[in-house]
Amino acid sequence: MHLLYADDSGDPKDPNIEWFVLAGISVFERQCFWFSEELEKIAARFDPAQSANIELHGAEMRNGKFWRQFPPSDRVKAISDSLQLLADSHPSNRIFAVAVKKGATGPADPVDYAFEQLSSRFDLYLRRLHLKGDTQRGIIIFDKARVEKRIQTLASEFRTIGHQWGVLRNLAEVPMFMDSRASGL
Repeated sequence: MHLLYADDSGDPKDPNIEWFVLAGISVFERQCFWFSEELEKIAARFDPAQSANIELHGAEMRNGKFWRQFPPSDRVKAISDSLQLLADSHPSNRIFAVAVKKGATGPADPVDYAFEQLSSRFDLYLRRLHLKGDTQRGIIIFDKARVEKRIQTLASEFRTIGHQWGVLRNLAEVPMFMDSRASGL
């Protein structure tokens, strides 16, 4: 199974924020432990005793209270090293991202638009794998969010009624939501 760990950035209701981003990393289930172990090694540079509790989250690393005690160059290096893990990982692991400029989608809600894009592209990726004989399904795992109910409703609709490009066929279940601090990914 392919797990798409997704998170958003930007408040769609804040008029001072111009962009809403929904992005994630798709990892084959057998890669999760390896990824978590390697990310924990990067986190250990900042607090070896509590490395499992350090969230390597870009926005927090840039501006967060905990991170201000470390030089910006160390934080940028940690972000770079985290991204290098993906480049060095199994070729089936992928990044999916949607950046929506507010107002560019007309009356459509930026969250709805971004989720439609993200979920349909992940589904298409899984379909392509299926056509090559890799019959894995996928699931999207979101960080706890205030839009949880809306995302689950959309996912159900996309699996039954469909979305702009068809019907989601390769997702095992509606998206799950969990506290990102509980997982290294």
